[in-house]
Amino acid sequence: MKEYKTNLPEITIKLKKGEVLNCQVKTSTDAVELLRKIWDMDTLPIYESVICVFFNNRNNTIGWFKVSQGGLSNSIVDNRLILSTALTCLASGIILAHNHPSGYTAPSDADYRITQKLYESSNIMDIKLLDHIILTEDSYYSFLDEGKLQ
Repeated sequence: MKEYKTNLPEITIKLKKGEVLNCQVKTSTDAVELLRKIWDMDTLPIYESVICVFFNNRNNTIGWFKVSQGGLSNSIVDNRLILSTALTCLASGIILAHNHPSGYTAPSDADYRITQKLYESSNIMDIKLLDHIILTEDSYYSFLDEGKLQ
């Protein structure tokens, strides 16, 4: 490989190695089971976090990424971070997930807007938003299961 001589910083991409959970997700129940393995369950009722799980074209897991950690009632979802990570790992699909510390699973208006925006922007990149899941200690809400993903 040719080395380039420049003062411009080189950008490199690195995958942090971990235990491979190469599982296939077919339903929201499968996704929630996986998310409960990823999530720090002790913090679920304390503050809101956003996690994305990335999938190949067979819906097998590639890896996950913690997008943000917020306060009691909100967290930031940055589509650029999500999509750049998806492109980096050559993902074909994404599951967006966040928790509601209140234990109430109903999506807010902001949750609907975020879902629609990520759905549209990921489609441009030929990456499918497979689901958006709101997780609580005892339950969950799936945008896909409720017919709200479009």
